[in-house]
Amino acid sequence: MNRRTLLLAAALLSGMAGAYTVKTGDTLYSIARAHGVTVVEVQRLNNLGGTVISVGQVLRLPEGASAVPTAPATSRTAAPNSPAAPTSPSAVPSPSTRSTAPGAAQTPLPPRLSAAELAPTPAGTRLSGVSVSAPEQVTMGDAFVLRLSGPRAAEATVRFLSEVGEDVRRPAEVLRPGGAAGEYRVLGRVVLGKTTPVVYEVRLGDEVLRARIPAAPLSQTVQHLNLPSRVSGVLQDAGRAAEERAVENAYALRSPQVWTRPFAPALANRAATSSSFGQPRTYVAGGAVSYHYGTDYPAPTGTPVLAVNDGTVVLAGKYPVRGNLVVIDHGAGLVSLYFHQSRLNVRVGDKVTRGQKIGEVGSTGLSAGPHLHLEMRVRGEATDPADWMNRLWPR
Repeated sequence: MNRRTLLLAAALLSGMAGAYTVKTGDTLYSIARAHGVTVVEVQRLNNLGGTVISVGQVLRLPEGASAVPTAPATSRTAAPNSPAAPTSPSAVPSPSTRSTAPGAAQTPLPPRLSAAELAPTPAGTRLSGVSVSAPEQVTMGDAFVLRLSGPRAAEATVRFLSEVGEDVRRPAEVLRPGGAAGEYRVLGRVVLGKTTPVVYEVRLGDEVLRARIPAAPLSQTVQHLNLPSRVSGVLQDAGRAAEERAVENAYALRSPQVWTRPFAPALANRAATSSSFGQPRTYVAGGAVSYHYGTDYPAPTGTPVLAVNDGTVVLAGKYPVRGNLVVIDHGAGLVSLYFHQSRLNVRVGDKVTRGQKIGEVGSTGLSAGPHLHLEMRVRGEATDPADWMNRLWPR
């Protein structure tokens, strides 16, 4: 053990802030989250080139970092989507949950797969009649596409094995590609907080192809907010449990893809605020670090809200946190959500087209001023709306 490690260990044992000893089950993300800092900050301070850490390793933490109450790394919790810092007196970003409703029993996550189960197949492995193409790298919060081509592409199945043991909905779900004429696609998702590689597996009968895609963190510092009770009080609303059940039902839909044109903005000629997608932040002093699961667009009350693409309205109503909400199912496991509207122009079951008015900007739910909070979720997990705009598919 070198002198630097001994000094760090001594600081930890004496109760001084600024050091942490890695324990069994820790990940770089769970350590950063528990201390209210980012993965990037910990990597930079410890000269880490990646996210691999070992039990017993002593990590330096940024000055002022302290443990904050968080759920155990092995539990799926009801973590509201933290609002971003207002860019004007009226712009307060919107929370959403990515898990169970408040007060619900926590579901322990299954153990991660072994290294052998996640190991790539040998270089040059081929499937009979199927070619597979994947991005060279992804970033947490990305939506991406796994492309399958060839005469037998429609027969293949895809699983994202690295999801097992992560806080995601339906981890490693068996997915069938959509498409035609020998060109097929499967949507992938990189859950916020993930910095370990995405491991995918393509099966064709008894043949297997397994490979990895490196995943990078978002370079965003934690924002610490102190929301007044008049704003944050709705988080305790008794109606939240029903709200979460409703959106979870929407996330579980697996209908066929219906869009055929690129995605379009939900507001015409409106730019997003600094309430950026994936921003880590806390609600109150000492609160758990969470993420902003969508993008916020400030606009006057009454501004038309437009469907980003073709689909079916599966939710349209008023809820405690999301306010007047519309959820559109676009098929292929993709849904779009539109929060805080002042008026809704659609009903459940309506078929909508890209650019159709579905409501008007407002400030209902957890909001202190008129704006639209837009989310794009792949099989229930938040992905960056910017990945979709003016594209038929993300990269």
